[in-house]
Amino acid sequence: LGKDNIVFHCIIFPAMLKAHGGFVLPNNVPANEFLNIKGEKVSTSRNWAVWVNEYLTDFPEMQDAMRYTLCANMPETKDNDFTWKDFQDRNNNELVAILGNFVNRAFVLMHKLCNGKVPPFHIEHNDEKDDALYEKIKNTKNIIETNIETYRFRDALFAVIDLARDGNKYLQEKEPWKKGDNQIAIDNCLHLSLQLCANLAIFMNPFLPFTARKLCKMMKVVDRMLEWENGGSLKLLNKGYPLAVPELLFRKIEDEEITFQKEKLEKNKIQNE
Repeated sequence: LGKDNIVFHCIIFPAMLKAHGGFVLPNNVPANEFLNIKGEKVSTSRNWAVWVNEYLTDFPEMQDAMRYTLCANMPETKDNDFTWKDFQDRNNNELVAILGNFVNRAFVLMHKLCNGKVPPFHIEHNDEKDDALYEKIKNTKNIIETNIETYRFRDALFAVIDLARDGNKYLQEKEPWKKGDNQIAIDNCLHLSLQLCANLAIFMNPFLPFTARKLCKMMKVVDRMLEWENGGSLKLLNKGYPLAVPELLFRKIEDEEITFQKEKLEKNKIQNE
């Protein structure tokens, strides 16, 4: 479903490779439609664009928020739009409220109820909710793999968010903060939650690499843990291992920041007219 660049990538570029003795030729050229800005085609000559250097100045250390929004809006089957309002909503309602919220809750509860260390898992006391969460972790790895291999990057990304959403639901149903002296129940809940955090770091790495490494730092593990074959394991964090005090993975974007970006675009539009 490519547009004006499909001829180059499918015919001209492979022909150039072959003419110069290239032995590795593309056998699949996935192509997207157009990603517009507020319904208008991106144009660098008309300054109808979001410039990376300006974005990083206005939103320092927030590379992954833009990466997330662009992937979530990837025009895989039809033209799609980038808007600053959607950028704000996806950051605040998905990255902050779902993914970041789960990780922060798990770490805060671990420090409060388990002395800042990964608790043990008492296999003889696991229940159906524990088993269901483990199956979800394993299935999510397969879902992400399948979607990436078939170039459905949006679905792969949403599988990561869905897993974090399940983590929030699991914590809410288990309510470890209400278990009192039942340390076994607390241990099992938070052990699985922390293993889920480690798996989320692996699963998000293809899409949110800066956040994945920030989470590794919080878990006090080396980036090598992010290697894909480690995904789906419940042995990524050893019991008794001390974890760092949690930092927020994402920050909320305020309305004033979005208003400033909208006004900047409108000024460019007026100048073009």
